[in-house]
Amino acid sequence: MFRWYVINTYSGHENKVKQNLEHRIMSMNQAPKFRRVVVPTEQVIETKDGQKVQIEKRVWPGYVLVNMDLNDDVWSLVKNTPGVTGFVGSGAKPVPLAQPEVDRILHTGSGADARARTTVEFSLGESVKVTSGPLSDFDGEIVDVNPDQQKLKVLVDIFERQVPVELGFDQVKKLD
Repeated sequence: MFRWYVINTYSGHENKVKQNLEHRIMSMNQAPKFRRVVVPTEQVIETKDGQKVQIEKRVWPGYVLVNMDLNDDVWSLVKNTPGVTGFVGSGAKPVPLAQPEVDRILHTGSGADARARTTVEFSLGESVKVTSGPLSDFDGEIVDVNPDQQKLKVLVDIFERQVPVELGFDQVKKLD
């Protein structure tokens, strides 16, 4: 019976472990016992120097998901793959993941969110420079961050008064 299992790897070596495992599966003629080997990732939008960049990030560094029909030979093949440090589970026997958990991890469930998540590189109290709009070239201090709408509330000094201004992530850049 095919179930999903989680294997531990060295952090940063997930893709190499995936390649090694897929190579070993083919070379040892065990392909019928395996369906998929997955490094869980998600699309993330980051703002770098005022530009929005979409990148792929690992959801759980140090872990790889494997859909397989577990028996002693398969367990030994996975366990002895270079870079694999073990299975996730209690004791010596690996514990399979529940299907709703797998759907959530792989974003395949009914409530899957297709939008890319946005990371916030701004924090409260940081100094920023306005790069576009009518207040271009003004400096200010961040007093509120709204990652869902990608907006910041910045206190800008105008005529010796601090005025709160709402700006988009792409309208400011950090001051060094």
